[in-house]
Amino acid sequence: MPGRPLVAERRLHPVTPFRRAWAPLAVLAGWAVHDPNGAQEQLTRLTGTMLLIGVAVLVPAAGLYGFLSWWFTHYAVTDTELRIRTGLLFRRTAHIRLERVQAVDLSRPLLARVAGVAKLRIDVVGADDKDELAFLGEREARALRAELLARAAGFTPETAREVGEAPARTLLSVPARELARSLVLTGATWGSLCAALILPTVLWFVTGSAWTVLAAAVPLLGAAGASSVGRFVTEFDWTVSESPDGLRIDHGLLDRAHETVPPGRVQTVRIVEPLLWRWPGWVRVELDVAGSDNSVLIPVAPRAVAESVIARVLPGVTVPRETSPAPRRARWCLPVWWRGHRLAVTGTVLAARSGLLRRRLSLVPHAKVQSVRLTQGPWKRLWRLADVHVDTGADKTVTARLRDAGEAARFLGEQAERSRTGRGDALPDRWMTAGRG
Repeated sequence: MPGRPLVAERRLHPVTPFRRAWAPLAVLAGWAVHDPNGAQEQLTRLTGTMLLIGVAVLVPAAGLYGFLSWWFTHYAVTDTELRIRTGLLFRRTAHIRLERVQAVDLSRPLLARVAGVAKLRIDVVGADDKDELAFLGEREARALRAELLARAAGFTPETAREVGEAPARTLLSVPARELARSLVLTGATWGSLCAALILPTVLWFVTGSAWTVLAAAVPLLGAAGASSVGRFVTEFDWTVSESPDGLRIDHGLLDRAHETVPPGRVQTVRIVEPLLWRWPGWVRVELDVAGSDNSVLIPVAPRAVAESVIARVLPGVTVPRETSPAPRRARWCLPVWWRGHRLAVTGTVLAARSGLLRRRLSLVPHAKVQSVRLTQGPWKRLWRLADVHVDTGADKTVTARLRDAGEAARFLGEQAERSRTGRGDALPDRWMTAGRG
């Protein structure tokens, strides 16, 4: 019987050793940060000659480590799996079954973009951590990504390479001006700025020391700027596109990221509406995706546009316009803020709203509900109130607080039937799979 043909293994891009050569230097830098006094003491003991000898030994050693780690890293695509072999001293081989590949994300950090390379991160069903290939040539990375997604969708090895990258249709693009305005109108930004102005002023009147004021003001101003500027850099040029393999998200000013959201794996969609965004009518849309760290679908958009994109993520789901408030007696359990808790149940989705100033509306399709729990403490029992907790497949919980106890008890029984019916009507995890048949 003829032996099984060998699969050609491939190496990563030749620029990879330069990236991996930093690992030994990063260990030394980490030790110096962890123990700065010890590091300074050791440096004072070294003479100039010893420092030159150390550099002369360390730099070639780091380069050799980077080269060997690259040399001993291979990957191959077989008929059934993606195989990644890594390890210089301790060998590790990852066998990723193609039918369990959920998404393949492509990212291009700033230096990688200059070098013309990209990094692939493979999201596998049931795995907490993502395997990655860093780095590949940009063209090779895109071709491999398209092949893996096609193979995961059921295409044969002979046709997977011919399919190429699935076409995409742009659904939404966030203008930079709108993103900047939304960050200015975010309460966290104003809170950080107020703290950066008030606390140093108080310290000046208490201590009269300019150094104390600077020591307090600089970190607070830095934190306020980093949170806003950091979000702007990350969410710059945010584009959501629709393709057969899911929703594609491209974003980033310095580091470009290309992510895929498989709609069938979305467990919860949250519409977040900060207080200062209500006048322009903006919302932020967040996701809970099973087996993935995707958390943002839309950083900012008009509500109507956001709901049109949500309709592509959750087919057949309409965001409820009317929600049921908590009973008025709930004010004895949560004064004032009880008004922010509301609930709506439709034929396809459960919608729980919370928050009075910063509203959050969580949408959970009935097909994604794993379990339902009712909790009722002594004080709530006195006022005939209960909390309903809905657990999803992303290890997340959506809570409808301060519901009437009778309503909550009925909800427990009815939700089981809604979930059973919803799972029977649910679409496959991948759109590309749904389109074949």
